Amino acid sequence: METCERRVPRVADFTLDGGGTAAAWRQAAWTPLTRVNGDAPYATRAKVLASNAGVYFLVECDDQRLTCTITGDSQNIFTEDVVEVFLWPDQRRDLYFEYEISPLNAELCILVPNHGGRFHGWLPWHYEGERRTRHATSVRGGPHQALATVTGWTAEFFIPFALLVPLENTPPAPGARWRANLYRIDYDTGAATQWAWCPHTGANFHAFRQFGTFIFD
Repeated sequence: METCERRVPRVADFTLDGGGTAAAWRQAAWTPLTRVNGDAPYATRAKVLASNAGVYFLVECDDQRLTCTITGDSQNIFTEDVVEVFLWPDQRRDLYFEYEISPLNAELCILVPNHGGRFHGWLPWHYEGERRTRHATSVRGGPHQALATVTGWTAEFFIPFALLVPLENTPPAPGARWRANLYRIDYDTGAATQWAWCPHTGANFHAFRQFGTFIFD
């Protein structure tokens, strides 16, 4: 089985605009996500960077329709079009962080204890200040609104290390290895089509022992 590994360059913190226009993104290569389930033919690719304060993600999604209506945070946005990131810094614990963002810039961030396939997410407490994520989205080929006809959308977001407390092995020292995966779900065909950076999980996004590995500069 092919190993999924990705080097994560270290950069200075920068501003997000939802389109990935910051010069820092030139230091990261695009990585494609592989379709693991469903029929939608869209291409999906991602970049990852890290600063001393947290991890940056840029995910570019080809699309034809924004199949999403939810605009509030901390809701079941995974029932509509969404991008997801999973971070498992400490393999001694069956505990990892999950972040989701929709084309409408609604987010869900949870800590997930997963014991023998039994899991349930917990929302962050005191989610403010340095613990707060930064995120923005943009749309190509159409209006930035629910159910719009488009040619694609982009999500850009920052997950601060302060939010990942109490996970160990964070912040990552140079050379640190985190298990991780990136996903996308799209509902244009009615049923879910799913993509993964490390496709060994198949359509089971919570198969965390099959995650790939981030290696931090």
